[in-house]
Amino acid sequence: MTSATARTPDEQAIPYQLPQPADMSRDLVHPGILDKWLEDDNLWVPMTGTVSFKPLLLSASQGYYVNLLRVRQSGVLSRHRHTGPVHAIVLRGRWYYLEHDWVAEQGGYAHEPAGETHTLYVPEDVEEMITWFHVTGGYTYVDPQGVAVGYEDVFTKIEAARKHYEEIGLGADYVKQFIR
Repeated sequence: MTSATARTPDEQAIPYQLPQPADMSRDLVHPGILDKWLEDDNLWVPMTGTVSFKPLLLSASQGYYVNLLRVRQSGVLSRHRHTGPVHAIVLRGRWYYLEHDWVAEQGGYAHEPAGETHTLYVPEDVEEMITWFHVTGGYTYVDPQGVAVGYEDVFTKIEAARKHYEEIGLGADYVKQFIR
């Protein structure tokens, strides 16, 4: 067998010829998530009056979700513990954790390990923060001593989105396009 680098471009430009697995989920593609996707306010699912999310992928089958989180307030957003790892890319604004000395800034990436507990803080001079989050597992919201006061996971995200899309007239099934 020859290596991919030894082939000419025309030899590589042949699509896979066999059928995909019968039970495989279909691809999920969202064009324009860095511009047009951010503009449609209706599709942001409100969590509070100043915090909302837009789902990109809600993986009920594997227990993770990918979403855009938008915060339009300064101060403490939440104190939470992760049950799985989290990846974040800041699209607008900045934020940090009271427990750390780093700042997640626009264009930056952060990885948060499973088991960590921290307090997300948006600085006073940030009018809007938008971050792409890939969350494996869920969050347990806690008080400063670590006592659980709530939780969030892919299933609570699905329910919140279902309710919101029903309320704005898109129908409860609108959320199904994000579920895998």
